[in-house]
Amino acid sequence: MLIHRRLALSLLTALPLSFALPAAHAQAYPSKPVRVIVPFAPGGPADVLARVSGQELSDALGQPFVVENKVGAAGNIGVDQIAKATPDGYTVGIVPVGNVAVNPSLFAALPYKASELAPVAMLATVENVLVVNADVPAKSLKEVLALAKQKPGTLSYASPGAGSQAHLAGELMALEANLQMIHVPYKGIGPALNDVVGGQVSMMFGAMSAVLPHVKSGKLRAIGVASLKRSATMPELPTIAEQGLPNFEAVSWYALMAPAGTPPAVVDRLNAEVARSLAKPAIREKFEAQGLEPGGGKPQALAESIRIETARWGDVIRKQNIKPD
Repeated sequence: MLIHRRLALSLLTALPLSFALPAAHAQAYPSKPVRVIVPFAPGGPADVLARVSGQELSDALGQPFVVENKVGAAGNIGVDQIAKATPDGYTVGIVPVGNVAVNPSLFAALPYKASELAPVAMLATVENVLVVNADVPAKSLKEVLALAKQKPGTLSYASPGAGSQAHLAGELMALEANLQMIHVPYKGIGPALNDVVGGQVSMMFGAMSAVLPHVKSGKLRAIGVASLKRSATMPELPTIAEQGLPNFEAVSWYALMAPAGTPPAVVDRLNAEVARSLAKPAIREKFEAQGLEPGGGKPQALAESIRIETARWGDVIRKQNIKPD
């Protein structure tokens, strides 16, 4: 009897320790460096977000978050590496809206599926603005649409390439307003913006930070913001939706994502640390200096944004028969 009692007592004493092991194991993440894949070249918004957020995560979690730029195929190569990585929390990456909500409809043979990516956190959004060359005789969306309908097929709009957010925004406007416009694709935002400023192209949708200096100089005229709410940078400028195209939205964004199957506890931990960093005034200032509006929200909210954007842009791509460059 004494032996049985001692055995029972030893088992009871051991139980709390055994139950505590899984929690202790979960708290150990990360126990080694984490790769942060950026599917674009150094210096752009995705790279800036990776380096700023990576440093914050490293400081908070005590392990290096090492940025790796994997360039090529409009970002698809890098995103494919994120999707195909071991889902253990030690590979994450920066994924723009185009690569997760546009390219699956745009490319016939994409190497990855959106379902292979796990949403972690919205890092930042970029407000896009419809601008026209100063010589275009239109000061509002109503006047732009009237001008396009008066001379079908003569009003042109620039973009940094087929399937870009600027291109899709123009096609969405043409679709919703029943317009015929000429799309002029360029290899990058710089050349596209230069030709709108120079008058070779009538208009374009461009990031607020890129077009604002030209609006202030008088070379471009801002027509409307392509988000559902007005911009804090130009609160006097109405949205496209306010001016006759309800629910019009073409916002660029960048998210932190991981391979599908990454443990929920790891996803939640990363999400919580991103939220803490985005609340810091110094981090918000760094983002805003790059024309980035700090994001936030839970993984479920990001998943819903991806679902909505996928449906919207898939519909535009099919109806307008958009093909990649």
